[in-house]
Order: sequence, then structure tokens, then C-alpha cells
Amino acid sequence: MARLDAAFAPWGDSTLSLLSRGYAWLPDRMRATDGGPVRTRLLGRPAVALRGPDAIGFFYDERNVRRASALPGPVLDTLFGRGAVHTLDGEAHRVRKAMFLAVLKDGAGVAALADHVGRYWSESVADWSGGRRVVLFDEVALVLARSVCAWAGVRLSDEAVRRMAVDCTAMVDGFATPGPRHLRARRARARQEAVLAGLIGAVREGGEPAGDEKTAFGAVVRHRDAGGGLLDPRTAAVELLNVIRPTVAIAWFAAFAAHALHRWPEHREPLRADDDGRYARSFAHEVRRFYPFAPFVGGLAATDLTWRGEAIAENTLVLLDLYGYHHDPEAWDDPYRFDPRRFTGREPGADEIIPQGGGDPAHGHRCPGEDVTVAVLATLVKRLAHLDHAVPAQDLSIPLSRIPTRPRSGFVLTVEDPSRGDDSRG
Repeated sequence: MARLDAAFAPWGDSTLSLLSRGYAWLPDRMRATDGGPVRTRLLGRPAVALRGPDAIGFFYDERNVRRASALPGPVLDTLFGRGAVHTLDGEAHRVRKAMFLAVLKDGAGVAALADHVGRYWSESVADWSGGRRVVLFDEVALVLARSVCAWAGVRLSDEAVRRMAVDCTAMVDGFATPGPRHLRARRARARQEAVLAGLIGAVREGGEPAGDEKTAFGAVVRHRDAGGGLLDPRTAAVELLNVIRPTVAIAWFAAFAAHALHRWPEHREPLRADDDGRYARSFAHEVRRFYPFAPFVGGLAATDLTWRGEAIAENTLVLLDLYGYHHDPEAWDDPYRFDPRRFTGREPGADEIIPQGGGDPAHGHRCPGEDVTVAVLATLVKRLAHLDHAVPAQDLSIPLSRIPTRPRSGFVLTVEDPSRGDDSRG
């Protein structure tokens, strides 16, 4: 701990508290202020943390909070990449974001990616026979990597796709912590940026076909930014990874979904009988609300601001509490009860569930792949419900001190007869 204290002393006490308490850090601070704004110091900056429906609109208004220069270097070097869309504001952000939205809206969009996931799941489950112990998190990450690379038009060998799955999980796993996990994340990002930049460079030099412009690969290769220029190969690789990496990260939600089905098996039959997929979507929404994913998001105050009568000086770090909001009794009835029926017969409001941010994805910083997450997770949830499997003894605890967290074991299962658990519907 002495070495950690020395390394992070310039950041202030709150950074050490965040590192040690994880998801519980901000909700605990919020409780001490009855849900009001929390003032602290984080990452060497004065910071204020907000929560609630009005805070969501306030935070995602670019007149109030900007993202350019707000993301710390360690996060860019692991999770998002230097020069990524997440670092842009205004017109530059809208033009770059439009590239992602266009790919998801046409024939190469959300439903097509979910179909790829269903197909690769079936192929993988066929190998889970004879009671072999399978770590679901790892297997789903590989299914998702295969699916998104095929869907995006990224041509990689099977060995390279396996490496991509491992590296993408490492990027997410190590972005929020010092030490070996963070170093692995940096190496993983550098490796995959080099691989994808090489593919893009080969296309630009005329050695390879550019692919369908409606695919993510084709769109990134051809995209022109607000200034009219093509993305350089490395930045293009960064943005292609910002399609692949978050898709692979759905493995976290899949492990949580398996945990929920194991803990509350009464949901299995409604999912098996769910011919139209509506219960699966409700289940997916509740997984995203109930389980911990991102603890908060941050930006910088664009000017001197006032929120609920509280002054926020320009360049103050503004945090929006995500995990605490999803478990706030002021916002949710019995928030620590897992209940997909919260969303029966309806889709949640635009800023009702925000594990991937809030606001308008077309104009703000909400993740444009949120629809992908819901559709892919619903696809996986139905197949998990139909999978006839056993769950051996293991550590299924979910430590809130670890960001990002997941069941410690990765959720181990065994399948005797995989043909009984493969249902291609939904």
C-alpha cells in the first residue's frame, strides 16, 4: 500500500478511495449528502459528482460539459484510444459519430450482428460436450469477437480472432486500475491497433479490396472527418476497435445474465416460452440496470455553471453517477430486487437506464452501440435459458471493489448434451 500511496499521492485522497472501494465509492459519498452533489478531488482536479434524471440532461448538454481533454491518458491508452470519437466535441464529434450510426442503421446493422452472434453461439455450443468445464465469459468473448469481425468485414484468421477476443477483454479489464492489468491492457491495445492499421493501410495502398462501404470496415476506411480528410490508418484502427471492443465487452453482461439465471431460475421458463423475444429484451434491460458495469462517466465543465443552486467552476471535473443511480430508491422501486417485469410491455425511457451513458446518441456522447448491446444480450439470454447445463461449485461472488467486475470464476458450466440446449429462435 505504501507504493500505491506514493504513486497516487498527487491525485488526492479520493483517487485512493476510488481504487480501493470501486463501485461503492461514489454511492457511499452520495448517501452522505442525501443524493446531493458530492465535492471532492479526483485525478488531480477538483470534482463534483451528480446523480438523477435532471443531472443526466445537464451532464449531456455540451453547453455544460465537454469531453475533449477530459479523459485521462491511461483510459485513452487502454479503453478508447488516442484520437477516438470519445475525445471530440461539437461538429467534429457529430461527423465522426455519424459514421457509427450509419453502419448500425442500414442492412449491416443491429439485427444482422445479432444473427451472427446466434450462429457462432450454435457453433461453439456444439463443442461443449461430455461434461467439459467451460468458462462462459471466455467462450462468449470469443463468440462475440468472431461475430463482430465477420459482421464488420474485418478479415482475420481464426487465430487472430482469438487473439482479438483476449486483447479486447484485456483492454476493458485493465483501464481503471494501476499495475499488471493496466500494462496488459496497454499492450493489447497497441497490438490490435497495429493489426487493424495494417489492414487499413493495405486497402489504402490498393493491395486489398476495401470491402462493402456499408460494413464498419468499409465505412472507417472511407470516412472523411469534419475537415474533409480521411482518417489516418492508426486513428481509423482506433475507431474500428471502438466497434469491436465494446461488442466483445458484452461478455461481461452475458456472465451477469448467467449469474441471474442461476440465482433466480424462475426466469428460465418465461425465456424459453418467449417466442417474440420481448421477455428476453426485458431481461437484458434488467441485467444492464441491476449489475455493475461503468461506475460513472466524467467530463469537464465547459464554463462556470450552476446546478441545483451549486456553483461549478469552469474546468471542474463533473462526474455522473451511473451505478448508484441504477440502485437509487428515489428512482427505482426496490432497486436491489432483480425483476425484468419492470420493463414488461415497454422499452425504457431514453435516460431511464444509462450504463452506457445518457442523452441523444446522434448528438451527444451516449454509446451508439447501446442497441447492439440490448439485441445481442437478448439473443444470448434466450440461448442460455435453453442450454441444458450444470453449474459446478465455484466462486460466483461479484466484488464491487474491482472495476470492471464480474463473477470471480467467469461463470463455469458443464454441458452433457449441447444439442438439447441450442435454440435458434429469437
